[in-house]
Amino acid sequence: MGVRPPQGGDDTEPETIEFGIAAVDARLRDADLDFPASADAVDSALGDRPVPYDPAGSTVSLSEALAEVDANSFDSRQELLNGLHPVFEAYRANRGASLVGRLRGLLPF
Repeated sequence: MGVRPPQGGDDTEPETIEFGIAAVDARLRDADLDFPASADAVDSALGDRPVPYDPAGSTVSLSEALAEVDANSFDSRQELLNGLHPVFEAYRANRGASLVGRLRGLLPF
């Protein structure tokens, strides 16, 4: 997923913030990884860097997210992303921002 950050008042096109499977997909494009691949191979190729799972920038390590996927190997890039999708959705639902944080995100200041 990608979300545009709030406009800063200038006329330049804002960059998108990638999180969840969109962030992993962006890293996959730059990685030297062939499929089928094991979860360990994915973790090694992408590095155990934090992956943002919501627009607020909350993160989870890739190895932790991969540990929660039901499969240990992936036949394709899409299968990997499909396996990670419910993991990131669960993180967003269960570890999301507090009510105050959500309300702040709605306000323009």
